[in-house]
Amino acid sequence: MKTIVIIISVLLIALVLLQAGKAESGSSALTGGNDSLFQNRKERGGELFITRLTAVLGALFIIISLFMGF
Repeated sequence: MKTIVIIISVLLIALVLLQAGKAESGSSALTGGNDSLFQNRKERGGELFITRLTAVLGALFIIISLFMGF
């Protein structure tokens, strides 16, 4: 069971690093550059798959961790 948690955590780390950044730059938050603040960005294709896979693996990680705790 512990090996499954380790595998899921490594996959989660890799998927989070593969995801495209949602913010254009970190400095725009400090300088007030909000040109595309309300712009709709729909995920399509591979980006949508990575987002959904991250959510599923995150839920599995929480469920398995809670199961191991009890």
